[in-house]
Amino acid sequence: MLKRFVQAMVLAASAAVLTACTVPNSGGADLEEVSRAAYSHDGPPSITLYTMLSNRNGAGAHTSILVNGSQRVAFDPAGSFRHEKIVSRNDTVFGMTPYLVDQYTRFHARETYHVVIQTIEVSPEVAEQALQMVVNHPAVMQSHCAMSTSRLLSKLPGFEDVKPSYYPKRLMETFADKGATFERLYEYDEDDKTGVLRAFVPEYERTAGL
Repeated sequence: MLKRFVQAMVLAASAAVLTACTVPNSGGADLEEVSRAAYSHDGPPSITLYTMLSNRNGAGAHTSILVNGSQRVAFDPAGSFRHEKIVSRNDTVFGMTPYLVDQYTRFHARETYHVVIQTIEVSPEVAEQALQMVVNHPAVMQSHCAMSTSRLLSKLPGFEDVKPSYYPKRLMETFADKGATFERLYEYDEDDKTGVLRAFVPEYERTAGL
């Protein structure tokens, strides 16, 4: 009885920590839309880890990665950065231009959470392998953002030491141990992110002055 009670408490605590990974994202854009949205960035091949941390107690709330290979995409497992004019399929967000990367990062920083951004440069081959794994990954269940990301990374050359974990901060610490760059973004918008998405203006509309 005591063992079952302890297990239930652990599961409840895990669910509370991972409340940001709660959006099922099965389906989405068709392959033609995905192809049109593809964006190639001229920076070095790399993997960037995003970790969203509570401003109240420092707990990890969400994990995602940005992969820069032959195209640049975000793997946002069970994430909520979705809009009718943002091209996404399952948990992959395509067309990650500098503008969209900025929008994505700022979307997650608000009065209750800040974002840690860590980048590791990799070989073109590793970046391409990560890209293919991301774009072919099925939709992730709620509360599995860190687990799905850590499992994916652990299959890449040079990342075999990544331990699968439900806890975003553990993956963040692993990236730090691997010499990743480190940035923090704080912003103090209201906690309700739906307003950010309602106000989202795609880059082509913004630059055209529409």
